[in-house]
Amino acid sequence: MKTLVLGGYGNFGARICRALAGDARIQLLIGGRDLARAQSLADALPSGAQAVALDHSAAGFGPCLKKLGIELLIHTAGPFQQQDYAVAHAAAAAGAHYIDLADGRRFVCDFCAAMNGVFSAAGRTAICGASTVPALSSAVVDHLCSGWQGLTSIDTCIAPAQTAPRGLATLAAVLSYCGAPLQVWNDGQWQAQLGWASPREVQFARLHPRLGALCDIPDLELFPAYYRVSDRVMFKAALEVGMAQRGLAGLARLRAWGLIKHPTGLAGLLNTSARALDGLGSSLGGMVVHVEGLDSAGQRARRAWHIAADHDHGPEIPCMAAILLARKLAHGQALPTGAHACMGMLKLAEFEPEFARWGMAIDIVDENSTHAA
Repeated sequence: MKTLVLGGYGNFGARICRALAGDARIQLLIGGRDLARAQSLADALPSGAQAVALDHSAAGFGPCLKKLGIELLIHTAGPFQQQDYAVAHAAAAAGAHYIDLADGRRFVCDFCAAMNGVFSAAGRTAICGASTVPALSSAVVDHLCSGWQGLTSIDTCIAPAQTAPRGLATLAAVLSYCGAPLQVWNDGQWQAQLGWASPREVQFARLHPRLGALCDIPDLELFPAYYRVSDRVMFKAALEVGMAQRGLAGLARLRAWGLIKHPTGLAGLLNTSARALDGLGSSLGGMVVHVEGLDSAGQRARRAWHIAADHDHGPEIPCMAAILLARKLAHGQALPTGAHACMGMLKLAEFEPEFARWGMAIDIVDENSTHAA
């Protein structure tokens, strides 16, 4: 399958390219505006990957996809918060399947309504949010509460390692909603809360406790209805260095007070200055998902899933869903046509070989008895 990774030399794109390069059923193209960087990565791969110069915002992008004969486009060129669906439209027009790593709330939540007709008519699959959220997060929830009668709450926190590679696009995405009012399902109703404000301590199985604050991700909007959650869906991020977390909380307050209008403009400065804090952190990151509800017997139940990723391997996690789905398509496994948010597309067991590949540790805890499996 002729597969183009758009943004293929970036923080996440390069990881996807390295993973797919060894698959004999995938003819890999590494695309982006900087041909030299694409070629440098292609030269480092053993599979004869091809570098191509592509600007997804240029008028000729769609015809170029068709001319190249692209069968699958993996879109990693974020941030997605400010993008429209032009890349997905171009993929459909070229007769290609489409997968993206979007974590922008509006981008993912509105994707199906905007793109389902186009991809259904083309007989192709489009999967949005094939990343940590909602692809992995939903697979974890499905596993933890399999057979349950109902869910009361879902609480998730992601905890990146301080020394892990930081992408400028990722930081720009974070700052885009820092201090903005976000709609959150809490106490059984929608409430407005400020992004990155009011950090609170979060506990992890293999990480020291960290301060976590509200992030704007698709799960906040998709999960309440998808899982029929009666009380709360919360998603937080917990930076390793408390000073950095408090700094973002301060920016959030300044924006809320109208003293800073566009924190995104600080992305470059913060991306550079964050390196000065690396000595205060480590290469260990992770994630935790807590669920609470009624189990198959109607009894109150609480379970949690923890993952710990050392040696700065945490950024591999957002790439795993796209890698797994691309392999499915390349190996002829059927995926539903039309446009879909990436929920229910993958089982947690399908991620486990990838976790093991990078030496990641998993803990599943029955919080009623504090028993870890």
